[in-house]
Amino acid sequence: MPDLTFAVENIVADQDAATPLLMFGLRIGCVDPAIVVQSIALRCQVQIEATRRHYDSEEQARLVDLFGEPDRWSRTLRTLLWAHAGTVVPGFTGNTLVNLPVPCTFDFNVAATKYFHSLGQGEIPLALQFSGTIFYSVPDGSLQVAQIPWDKEATYRLPVGVWREMMDLFYPNGAWLRLRKDVFEQLLEFKSQRGIPTWEAAIERLLAGVPQRVPS
Repeated sequence: MPDLTFAVENIVADQDAATPLLMFGLRIGCVDPAIVVQSIALRCQVQIEATRRHYDSEEQARLVDLFGEPDRWSRTLRTLLWAHAGTVVPGFTGNTLVNLPVPCTFDFNVAATKYFHSLGQGEIPLALQFSGTIFYSVPDGSLQVAQIPWDKEATYRLPVGVWREMMDLFYPNGAWLRLRKDVFEQLLEFKSQRGIPTWEAAIERLLAGVPQRVPS
């Protein structure tokens, strides 16, 4: 069975995509040069290793919604699932470089979006766990099929700026917030009855009546 290696060489935003999409430049190698990989049906789970990063005071304040107060982080700070991705890898011998597309969302009901948005600068520690099916041929020419072992993985530190630049490209000066339907209907009624022209103005009107938080 082929012994495959995986390494992320770079991550860039796909500026021609219809929705936010990061392209992971993935180097895949086969340790045995006598094996010809015909193709790979590759699957990948991308996780955010939140415990492997330092957070300044501003980031800690913005992450309270996810992990609670910083004095509890020894118990609450945890790895977050970011995305599932997949691609078909063409045939190769030795090694090859492929693009693994990872779709992104700006929905603030998603934990990964809250996490990314809370970071000011620096890098995001990622762990990629691979699975899938390998189609390959051995020296006698026979075609073989095998599963990628569960322990195949790679790590990468994604610059926060790459994610921010991508979201600024697709949603300049904007953000997405999904509301429960009954809450949306209440907001719609509030906006319509008062003749408020935009959703932003309606929310600003509501926030104006909320007392400012007193620092603890």
